[in-house]
Amino acid sequence: MSELLGKAKQFLVEKVANVKTPEATVTDLNLESVHRDSIDYGAKVSVDNPYDAAIPICEISYVLKSDSRVIASGKIPDPGSLKAKEKTMLDVPVKVPHGVLVSLVKDIGRDWDIDYELEIGLTIDLPIVGNFTIPLSWKGEVKLPTLSDLF
Repeated sequence: MSELLGKAKQFLVEKVANVKTPEATVTDLNLESVHRDSIDYGAKVSVDNPYDAAIPICEISYVLKSDSRVIASGKIPDPGSLKAKEKTMLDVPVKVPHGVLVSLVKDIGRDWDIDYELEIGLTIDLPIVGNFTIPLSWKGEVKLPTLSDLF
């Protein structure tokens, strides 16, 4: 009996290990708007769903780092679902307080931009497997708004 259970367990492990999962990539990070207390950026994430059914997204978490310091982080609970057999574009809003930008004066002073790394965790609910997080990372630089952008 234990041999049969062992074979069943091995079969199940192999099937679950070979299950296709959605693939995601960060495609862009743009300046969205400027406020008196913060700057809003928007990350674009493209997710390809290989399944014939829509998949619910449990949450999107993000961490924006510059010079190895976290300058913004947050979670977006229940942002919707991935379309069946299609690419879905997700918008991830990132709010950066102006106070954080002051701490990055050295980097900003060199070229009036912020070199950054954006880490996103896209948690989806796969049938049978359960919650599964797709880790994403994107590096680049964001230009800061000038006085003409503010007024």
